[in-house]
Amino acid sequence: MRRRFDYLKETPSQTAGPYVHIGLAPGAAGFRIYDQELGWDIASPNAEGEQIRVEGMVVDGTGSPVKDVLLEVWQANANGIYAHPEHGGAVEDGFRGWGRVISDFETGEWGFGTVKPGPVMGRNSQMMAPHINLWIVARGINVGLNTRVYFEDEAEANATDPVLNVIEWERRRATLIARRSERDGLAIYRFDIRLQGDDETVFFDI
Repeated sequence: MRRRFDYLKETPSQTAGPYVHIGLAPGAAGFRIYDQELGWDIASPNAEGEQIRVEGMVVDGTGSPVKDVLLEVWQANANGIYAHPEHGGAVEDGFRGWGRVISDFETGEWGFGTVKPGPVMGRNSQMMAPHINLWIVARGINVGLNTRVYFEDEAEANATDPVLNVIEWERRRATLIARRSERDGLAIYRFDIRLQGDDETVFFDI
């Protein structure tokens, strides 16, 4: 007996399109819808730990910047605790641990201020190195991409991180390491994301 849906074709997919910022970050797209947009306050100056800034650019397979990127940020606080009841419990006032940032429409550069996260307990009681989780969407990306930002000055913790050690090639692991510098006394971590080609960033299935 033929089932009812056997003859139906798969629904076509589409990319995020040109309207992703209107829906998720309307203020940046020139639409004043909300008094305060969700996602800009990942960690206030009152949050515990070292204040840092993470900056970068998303680059396509030709080496050109992608200028309409939206990134969602999810991280633990300086004590390795996520602001979620199922992932550690209470955090201090001023730490939200989640944010939403977009690239500059002219240059493709993006960046956000936060605090440097602490080590996080992972599955099977394995300690994970300090890291920030990113989810990336843009025109031309059918399914959001998940990656992580690790820190070059956490070499000892990185060497035993269970996620980094799943990646066999050192060159591939290096695509997840942010490089540190300083600007006006503030720690700056540079993390460029390459969608394709040589040194393509490692993305994860979640």
